Amino acid sequence: MQAEIYVQDNFYSEQISLPDFEVGDRNNRISSKTWESWFCAWLDVLQPDISKAPSYEIGLRLTDDIEIQKLNYEYRQLDRPTDVLAFASLDTDIPQSVQIPDEIPLYLGDIVISVVTASKQAKQQGHSLQTELAWLASHGLLHLLGWDHPDEESLIKMLNQQVILLRTVNIIINV
Repeated sequence: MQAEIYVQDNFYSEQISLPDFEVGDRNNRISSKTWESWFCAWLDVLQPDISKAPSYEIGLRLTDDIEIQKLNYEYRQLDRPTDVLAFASLDTDIPQSVQIPDEIPLYLGDIVISVVTASKQAKQQGHSLQTELAWLASHGLLHLLGWDHPDEESLIKMLNQQVILLRTVNIIINV
């Protein structure tokens, strides 16, 4: 499975000062290569659930609470920060038989993660920031592919799928 992951790392590159953000969190940043490897592995697992294509393209933006709050308000009319937003580019009702030229990757959409909120959640959950970022990225990917959690049953299915995805990249998490 091939995936082109475009990581726009505004958070780590800006070196902004945050009172609750530990220096170690900044030093343990996830490389673009690692992100690409994770998304490729996840797409392999999810292959039956997605439109067939020779390759896929996903945008990943790491940011802070201020920017994600603006996006959350603009697109969801919720004036508060959140951990992850997913902006799917595909209509989930696209027929599976649609042929995509071999040279064009299928653009799945964009995932935006607040590293500030992720850091707080990691501390609350008792795991690393990298684990929380992977958890949120896998959640965003599932949303890009049409998964949603409007009720408890669908939320449990989605969370279980995230655990499976994380295990494929050797991250063990308890829900």
